[in-house]
Amino acid sequence: MPSKSKKGRRVKKEDLIKRIEELEAALKEEREKAERYLNRLKYALAELDNTRKEMERRLEEASERGKQELILELLPIVDELQMAIEAARRTGESEVLKGVEMVMRKLERLLEREGVSPIEAVGKFFDPYLHEAVQRVETSEHPEGMIIEELRRGYLYKGRLLRASLVKVAGSPKG
Repeated sequence: MPSKSKKGRRVKKEDLIKRIEELEAALKEEREKAERYLNRLKYALAELDNTRKEMERRLEEASERGKQELILELLPIVDELQMAIEAARRTGESEVLKGVEMVMRKLERLLEREGVSPIEAVGKFFDPYLHEAVQRVETSEHPEGMIIEELRRGYLYKGRLLRASLVKVAGSPKG
C-alpha cells in the first residue's frame, strides 16, 4: 500500500526502496571516502613523527659533533697542564704543582663526565686503531709490539677514538 509523504503525495514502495538503495550507496561511498581520509591522516601523522625523530637525531648528532670539537680543542691544554705538572715536580715548585694539579683534576673530571676516557698505552701491545707509532725502539727487554713510552696521550669519546696515542713501540734488535 502506498504511503503518504509530508506534502500528502502518495509514494510508491518501489520509489522508497530505490531511494533507500541510493542513500545506502551514498553512505557506503562516504564511508569509503572517510576511510581513505583516515588512512591518509594516519600516514601523514606517521611521516610527521618520523620527521620529528629524524630532526631530534640530527640535533643530537650536531650537539655531539660540537662537543667533540670542543673537547679536541681542550686536549692540547690538558697536554700542556700535564707538562707543567711534570716540570713543577722536577723543579720542586710545590705551590705551583698543587695549583696546576687542582686545575688538571677538575678538567679531567669534566672530560670524564662528558664521556672522554684516556687510552691506556704503556705496557700494552700496539693497536693501530688506538695508537700511532712514532718510533720503533730496538730492545730485548720488551716483547716486540709492546708500547714502551707514550709521547702524547690518546683519548676515546664515548668509546670511539677521539685522538690516537703517540707512542714508541718495542722491536726486536737486529742482529
